[in-house]
Amino acid sequence: MLSYQHGFHAGNLADVHKHALLAVALDYMTRKDKPLSYLETHAGRGLYDLAAEQAAKTGEAAEGILKVADWFAPDHPYARARAAVAAAQGPTIYPGSPAIAAALLRDSDRMHLAELHPQEHARLEAAMARSGAHVMREDGLAAANRLLPPTPRRGLMLIDPSYEVKSDYATLPGAIAKLHRKWNVGVIALWYPVLATAAHLAMREAIVAAHPDALAHEVRFPPARAGHGMIGSGMIVINPPWGLAGEAERLSALFAGL
Repeated sequence: MLSYQHGFHAGNLADVHKHALLAVALDYMTRKDKPLSYLETHAGRGLYDLAAEQAAKTGEAAEGILKVADWFAPDHPYARARAAVAAAQGPTIYPGSPAIAAALLRDSDRMHLAELHPQEHARLEAAMARSGAHVMREDGLAAANRLLPPTPRRGLMLIDPSYEVKSDYATLPGAIAKLHRKWNVGVIALWYPVLATAAHLAMREAIVAAHPDALAHEVRFPPARAGHGMIGSGMIVINPPWGLAGEAERLSALFAGL
């Protein structure tokens, strides 16, 4: 249940999709003077070394961000966040979503990060020590329910499970509906894998049916290796910020050219 470690997959094409959309959303939201809250339910370790053994073993970063970095101009918020982390941590360090958020948020904003895996949580605490983030070793959805509505009230939540617990596909629609009822002004973003087995379909359809104004975006890409079940990446964003649909369309065209 706690075996998943994202270090094997950091910087892969799913991360490119997820992190580009996240960065654009946060960039728009931070243009307003009002402070915001950023919450993450499955934060991981925050920083990943693409030169480390885990990344080298799968080669997913080599076929991911290291291959498509030129999709993002230097002023793109995803590229800006990566550049800030590289300047502080070294050129081989890839930012997970907590580090991307930390690079784009302001001093007036607040971060709440949950990670249940003990080793990943310890690394997350170390990685985010200077960010001022509230880091919790706790079930992420339970933490979110406890914290909502957050202070400040405007903000964004990223839900990014590993899906190693197969019941996630069945339970997430109800869990997200509950979170939305408690925080109807919040931007709630769910990442999910697009699977060859189509195990994600019922979940996606249930969430979209309950939230018809949400942005639901998927991209496809070749499997990381023979027999690998993930063939794409999906994001559902409730209350999507202005401009996010345009970035999604741009990414669709880029991924289609792979």
